[in-house]
Amino acid sequence: MTDTTSTTTTPTARAGRREWTALGVLMLPLLLVSMDVSVLYFAIPAISAGLEPSGTQQLWIFDIYAFVLAGLLMTMGSLGDRIGRRKLLLLGAAAFGTASLVAAYANSAETLIAARAVLGIGGATLMPSTMALLRTMFTDPGQRAKAIGIWSGVMTAGIALGSVMSGVLVQYFWWGSVFLVNLPAMALLLVLGPVLLPESRNPEPGRFDWLSVPLSMAAVLPVIYGLKEIPSQGWHPQYVVSITLGLLFAALFVHRQRTADSPMISPALFRGHGFAPAVLLNLVSAFGMMGSAFFTTQYLQSVLGKSAMEAALWALLPSVPIGMAAPLATALVQKGVNRGYVVAAGFATAAAGYAMLVLTGTDSLWLSLAAAGVLASGIVMVMSQMTDLAMGAAPVERAGAASSLLETGAEFGGALGMAVLGSIGTAVYRHDIPAPAPAEARETLGGALAIAGHLPGDTGRALATTARQAFTSGMHAAAIGGTVVLAAAAIASAATLRRIGGGDKPDA
Repeated sequence: MTDTTSTTTTPTARAGRREWTALGVLMLPLLLVSMDVSVLYFAIPAISAGLEPSGTQQLWIFDIYAFVLAGLLMTMGSLGDRIGRRKLLLLGAAAFGTASLVAAYANSAETLIAARAVLGIGGATLMPSTMALLRTMFTDPGQRAKAIGIWSGVMTAGIALGSVMSGVLVQYFWWGSVFLVNLPAMALLLVLGPVLLPESRNPEPGRFDWLSVPLSMAAVLPVIYGLKEIPSQGWHPQYVVSITLGLLFAALFVHRQRTADSPMISPALFRGHGFAPAVLLNLVSAFGMMGSAFFTTQYLQSVLGKSAMEAALWALLPSVPIGMAAPLATALVQKGVNRGYVVAAGFATAAAGYAMLVLTGTDSLWLSLAAAGVLASGIVMVMSQMTDLAMGAAPVERAGAASSLLETGAEFGGALGMAVLGSIGTAVYRHDIPAPAPAEARETLGGALAIAGHLPGDTGRALATTARQAFTSGMHAAAIGGTVVLAAAAIASAATLRRIGGGDKPDA
């Protein structure tokens, strides 16, 4: 298609078959990028057997993708606004496909870590590009809301499907197959993208602010790293220092954006009607989602005794109501229900899901699954509406930067949820484990179960039972905290958003 430098259609133009077909093409990279967050859950044991990485290398194999992705989102979103979102998307797809091929046939841990890092770079180009192109193609508010609802559903489904797919592939093939599945989709995107996707960019982007790139990474990476380590390692000084250092760089980054002639992230974005509340509330929703995931995955496997594959398959059940949540929220808003009340209902629903977790025992499979489904459905309602509000408030020429801010905020929120709620649960767990228990048993439930397996008869069973009860009590305490946070968010969103419309007329 021909290149456009701003909006390709008038604000009232409605998307046709071409745009909806293009949306389907855009969902391919989004699905794969979200799947890659969880695709190694079951593949790590096979990778460890094949490549024999050290403990540190294994952690980097697992975490490097998310770190690079989070650190480069703002850079890539701004770059797409300058060089063209379609161009950046196709470059990212080529990098993602190439890195997937290298990862599949990696013959050393170092090669796999490097390939996962490039996958993170590719993922950072794909995520903001898909949302920015969606903003360009769907200028009609109602159609855009439906498209964003689909986007939110695919994103959520990808994370759930990633772990299950990795389990199936590793069971029947070798571990490299979890990366090879990316190749057909990326090849299809490279073929169909130039035909179906419009090109768009900021017509007056100014010079690219290279100093903002290291500043943004220095602001994001230390905070994400510290927050991710705290739930399992505790509030050790190095993690507190890491977070503090990141926050200092964040202050420098904000100062740079306020004073630079051509900033990477224009402060004018936050003057868009509803943009700032949307970013903040989306962060809170990610806090709720990831904070619960820290417990529910361990609960299914370590408390209920499900294998990793069984746990992943059971975890698919809540996907049915989750898939209906975003379209329901969109339909309510389009029928005239105030967006603030719909978002408040989403947060209240999610808070109810947390409250249900408080009622679980050490053998509550169906209640835990129902709680996860209710919680995630409420969160998806919020996320779909906040994404629509933020993207509607952002001018088309800054759609990439707006999308990257929204997604970076979600990364912060998810890490914060795991750190805060995970720390609450861990503190209760350690308090409830008897002092005479071995140190490893007092650290984690997994450690306690491993030790219990080597203890004789009733002694081992007693330790395992106590550890499972302690973990469940910790989950209850964290769920109470999550309930309070999301209930407060419900009240705040009703008060903040009820005077804000759809955000369809950008002020920035």
